[in-house]
Amino acid sequence: MGNVIKVGMADLNICKSPDIITTLGLGSCIGLTFYDPVTKVGGMVHYMLPDSTKVRNNGNIAKFADTGIEQLLKKVIAAGASRQRLVAKMAGGAKMFEVNGLSDIGNIGARNAEAAREMLKKMHIRLIAEDTGLNYGRTVELHCETGEFYIKSIGKPVKII
Repeated sequence: MGNVIKVGMADLNICKSPDIITTLGLGSCIGLTFYDPVTKVGGMVHYMLPDSTKVRNNGNIAKFADTGIEQLLKKVIAAGASRQRLVAKMAGGAKMFEVNGLSDIGNIGARNAEAAREMLKKMHIRLIAEDTGLNYGRTVELHCETGEFYIKSIGKPVKII
């Protein structure tokens, strides 16, 4: 059993087999992973917002889908992953608050998930599994030995995608 590498909110990191990388309490945030099944190199970004271009002074690149996913790609490749073999999985993007009307706040989870799909399409990286939406939080783990993505939610069975 390897080490457990924790990724905080608006944070990213990489891992190699036999390590596990995890992030806690994804609500409307997305936990997106890249994984190379041959080198068993993976990485995860826990981002909060879909688009860094809408915010001034965005010093934290891991806070946004566009800059966070791009940075994660650079890091996993630098750690020995092959861009051609990379696969992506993601979880989160829940609608955590009931908001009246068509407020952007209530919809941020869906927009976060959509931002990831757009980025991956642009990068030509396959999204092979996701567990997004609905109205509950998730804690996720990527097991770099197997590429399995564990999703844990209070009161629900563990899901492996």
